[in-house]
Amino acid sequence: MTRLLPGILAMAIVVVASNILVQFLFGNWLTWGAFTYPIAFLITDIMNRVYGMSAARKVVFAGFIVGIICSLIGSQIMLEFGPAVPLRIAIASAVAFLTAQMLDVSIFDRLRGGTWWKAPLTSTLIGSAVDTAIFFTIAFSASVTVFGANADAAVNWSWESVPLLGQGPLLPLWVSLALADWGVKIGVGLVALVPFRILVARLTPALRSD
Repeated sequence: MTRLLPGILAMAIVVVASNILVQFLFGNWLTWGAFTYPIAFLITDIMNRVYGMSAARKVVFAGFIVGIICSLIGSQIMLEFGPAVPLRIAIASAVAFLTAQMLDVSIFDRLRGGTWWKAPLTSTLIGSAVDTAIFFTIAFSASVTVFGANADAAVNWSWESVPLLGQGPLLPLWVSLALADWGVKIGVGLVALVPFRILVARLTPALRSD
């Protein structure tokens, strides 16, 4: 478990930071969390390639537990605009994270024997699509009412009807945020192939020498 600790800590940091940053807009269609969260897929894929599927699942689950505990703590810390991490966002993040990351691990393992880039790229693209759909629906959709009026108040800014990505039909703002977020995840997934290749090459010889 000691060898997996860096991956677990990195995963927890990414989850907590993204839960906070997703509340702040970058431009019109992105949140700051869009730039940090995709790193979780890079961490998972590196652990999977270097240590195997079982180890990757342990990193995902441990990072999930630490991340959700920190997020729940953040939900009790009141800032000027409300909780540091609204409970609705914390739950949405937890469900989306665990579902998408476990899917990523399974897809990666199935493609493990192919060309080196197919497993990380395919698993990230599919996993990120699932993650985006689940997270933004639970966190922001007005149709999800189980969290109550207080939770809705923290996210109702995202219900404003605007042209889709500034050009299309009128839809709630969160739909544009979700599409833009997924676009960033695709871009990060492509760019992440470079550090994936480098880090796997460095970690694999070290693993063999242990």
